[in-house]
Amino acid sequence: MIIPALAAAQPLPALIDEALRNNREILAAQKKYEAARQRPAQASSLPEPTVSLGYASSGAPYPGAGIGSVPTANAGVMVSQEVPFPGKQKLRGEIAAKEADVEFQQYLSVRLSVVSRLKQTYHELHHSIFAIAFTRRYQELLDSILRISEARYAAGRAAQQDIFKAQTQFSIFEAQLLRYQQEQTSKEIEIDALLNRPLDRPIDVPADMAAGVMPATLDELLAHARAAPALAGSQQTIERAELAANLARRDYYPDYTLSGGYFNQGAMPPMWQFRVDFKLPAYFWRNQRAAVNERESSAAEARHDYEAASVAVQSRIRDQYAVATTSRRLADLYEKSVIPEARLALESSLAGYQTGAVDFVTVFSNFMNVVDNELMYHEEIMRSDVALARLEELTGMETNP
Repeated sequence: MIIPALAAAQPLPALIDEALRNNREILAAQKKYEAARQRPAQASSLPEPTVSLGYASSGAPYPGAGIGSVPTANAGVMVSQEVPFPGKQKLRGEIAAKEADVEFQQYLSVRLSVVSRLKQTYHELHHSIFAIAFTRRYQELLDSILRISEARYAAGRAAQQDIFKAQTQFSIFEAQLLRYQQEQTSKEIEIDALLNRPLDRPIDVPADMAAGVMPATLDELLAHARAAPALAGSQQTIERAELAANLARRDYYPDYTLSGGYFNQGAMPPMWQFRVDFKLPAYFWRNQRAAVNERESSAAEARHDYEAASVAVQSRIRDQYAVATTSRRLADLYEKSVIPEARLALESSLAGYQTGAVDFVTVFSNFMNVVDNELMYHEEIMRSDVALARLEELTGMETNP
């Protein structure tokens, strides 16, 4: 069934491009990733050095008192640099890089989510618009049947209940039209929100849309999902937690501070000072050991989260795969067998009804069979396309728009 052509139809690929440019969820995730990319350089840098200026005086508190005559009087400068134990800074940089990788996968997940939701809503909108055009078309056919019934009733060849039954169905069609129109408005609002458009702009869909095609087998989809952003981000989280555990183990080794200074003593020879200060992990059984246990538990938690996410993703893929393939088979059955036979039955009964060879109940039953089956056919197409859009989000494998 093809809905009437629309003048300013907006194909789905164009709307996807617009969403990728303007959707605020995507832009926020992108900026969050860009911010995370700046952290590795910071994390792997040494702490800022410390410069100390001062003097020591003898005989009076003011600067210069005793300089040149008293050995303990001087004015000088010292520079101190805290240095982590070798390997710690590298690990901190790697941890920050993994965090950036996690944010990148999250950014990709948001993109997939927005595109999937847009596709789902677009197909649901297309179904609503189709149903509106379809219902109006069959209202016209029902009106023709109603006029035939009225003429037969006037001639005494039909019961009044036939007219009432047709009028009731006409009113049911009116109620369905209102429901489909409300669904159309809701879907247009959802699409406008995803595109970051004003919420009063209508969305016009093409008159005819090819049904989506399953891009791969179930096993291929499951295999592809392992590299999809949802699971890839969880894998990066595991690696980040393992690096954090390694860093916690390195904290058993002491950091140190290097210091050097020059002190002017006036007429006396200048004084130089160099020193190394070690930060001893003297309370390792309460601090470092607990930190290692914490990080190892966090790494184990990340691995369990990944396994749980993997099971959940596989279950959802299997479910949506079953929905898509079953709906597609049902649509083929409706298109190739059920609907043609129902139409033939309706055409035959309409011809017989006009000559009096068939009663109204038969005509009405055949009419409703056509209506119900054609709506079910398009609904199954919509369900299949929606399931394909969900599979795209789960696997990262692009399906037909």
